[in-house]
Amino acid sequence: MTKHNHINYLITEHIDIWSSVIKRKSSAGRGSSKKIELYGIKKLRELILELAVRGKLVPQDPNDEPASVLLERIAQEKAQLVKEGKIKKPKKLPDITEDEKPFELPDGWEWSRLSDLAQIGPRNTDVDDDVTVSFVPMPLILTSYKGSHGSEIRKWKDIKKGYTHFIDGDIALAKITPCFENSKAAIFTDLENGIGAGTTELHVARPLPNTLDPLFILLYLKAPMFLKVGESKMTGSAGQKRVPSDFFANNPLPFAPIEEQHRIVTKVDELMVLCDELEAQTESSLDAHQTLVTVLLDTLVNSQNAEELAENWTRISGHFDTLFTTEQSIDQLKQTILQLAVMGRLVEQNPNDEPASVLLERIAAEKADLIKQGKIKKQKPLPLISEDEKSFELPERWRVSSVDSCFYVSGGIQKTPKRAPVSNHYPYLAVANVQRGNIDINDLKRFEVTGEELDQYRLESFDLLVVEGNGSENEIGRCAIWKGEIENCLHQNHLIKCRPAIHKLSDWVLMVLNSPLGISEMKRLAVTSSGLYNLSVGKVRTILLPIPPLEEQHRIVAKVDELMAICDQLKVSLSEEQTTQLNLADALVEQAL
Repeated sequence: MTKHNHINYLITEHIDIWSSVIKRKSSAGRGSSKKIELYGIKKLRELILELAVRGKLVPQDPNDEPASVLLERIAQEKAQLVKEGKIKKPKKLPDITEDEKPFELPDGWEWSRLSDLAQIGPRNTDVDDDVTVSFVPMPLILTSYKGSHGSEIRKWKDIKKGYTHFIDGDIALAKITPCFENSKAAIFTDLENGIGAGTTELHVARPLPNTLDPLFILLYLKAPMFLKVGESKMTGSAGQKRVPSDFFANNPLPFAPIEEQHRIVTKVDELMVLCDELEAQTESSLDAHQTLVTVLLDTLVNSQNAEELAENWTRISGHFDTLFTTEQSIDQLKQTILQLAVMGRLVEQNPNDEPASVLLERIAAEKADLIKQGKIKKQKPLPLISEDEKSFELPERWRVSSVDSCFYVSGGIQKTPKRAPVSNHYPYLAVANVQRGNIDINDLKRFEVTGEELDQYRLESFDLLVVEGNGSENEIGRCAIWKGEIENCLHQNHLIKCRPAIHKLSDWVLMVLNSPLGISEMKRLAVTSSGLYNLSVGKVRTILLPIPPLEEQHRIVAKVDELMAICDQLKVSLSEEQTTQLNLADALVEQAL
């Protein structure tokens, strides 16, 4: 098998690997809202660029004029321009040593430097002030392998000072982080009157006309090997690191015969179009898969009775291996399980269970007794719950109630400068400590309180803590149960404490609040006139809760725990499979090089 047939085999015979390897993105930072990256196709694009500049993408033609002859001609033309005073005499550099050459070149190729091929950092002279030209800020320089860019129209006099100069045909590289790492580079084309200026965060090279294919040089500037070395050469402080001009100008560059440069550029075009098609097909397939998962899970939630639910569940459970193949689909399954749980569709009802109405009466009596004893304050009763407020038909023996009916709700202690720890200080939970379903007690801070405040704000086991939110739709309503991990722990304001009248209620209500039903209810209550989201003690009191018989609550919570464990195992298996696929894609790249 020839070298080029081997490369074609690696790309075409493993197309299923390139298209199926998906990597979950970090949720932090700005940028695309997509949660996944088509890692395999990204690696394939990088491989194409790497093979292109190593001379492995197209066959060599012994009839091509060798690159050495072309380099001699370029050197002669540059010497003539220096003699005519059109460009400055370049600094004489030592020959490229064997140690500087990262790989062996094909026949007919030569190692060179961009400074040997082009004028570095040119300035535009003899341009009239009133000529209209193109202005190119960094946001208009794209990451496309073709070096695409946009532009704005300006007068030359307005941008000739304080900006980088260029003309049609110039090659530019973004030098600042993260633009460099993101492969922002351009070949300037279709500039107004052929002239432009733009962001100062560019290195620019101006090749001699008809001496090279600018797109071939651009492939080198975008190849992983160049970007990797460039990152290691960056100087400056974090967030302001830049690639030095010397690296741009003098890093060893693999230079091909001009005819081969054109063939390589054409081949890269052809392969990148195939990558675009592959990407579109993969995204379409992922979208279709997600739609299918959503529709099928919706059939579970919309089942009219237990028989229909069982029928729909059987239909889905027989295809778990093909349906739940992404983290998003498994998360959707978890949410569906929670929704079915709080609607009373997950376990069978037992007519021998004590009805929820009796449970609620007992809770009301216990609360009344605590008020009589002065242990809790009497609060203004909430209006009765109307039929319109019930979002679905409850099973027999269930009731709709509110957080206020089942819990004593209170706010947290204000943190002020005077609370700096002195002698009577205690640990406290802040908003960041309360996640959805669990509490992080690592590195708790402390503050000073009075004895009365300690009694008022101290947490007890089974207290349910709800995050008020900070205006963000995704922040409000996170909740978790305090299990008494630390003695004498308090809670800061922005955390609302719900103390249950009956301890066993907490697990059920936590599950309700973390379900789609509960999250939707909290969002409805939390939205403010300004469009932001914020819960308050008063709003939390009014959250509606479906309340099953206590024994049924226990059965549902146990069933949910069992099903969630299966979902978590699915995620572990998926993660292991994805890691294997990522390693396989990386190994294919190594094999190709």
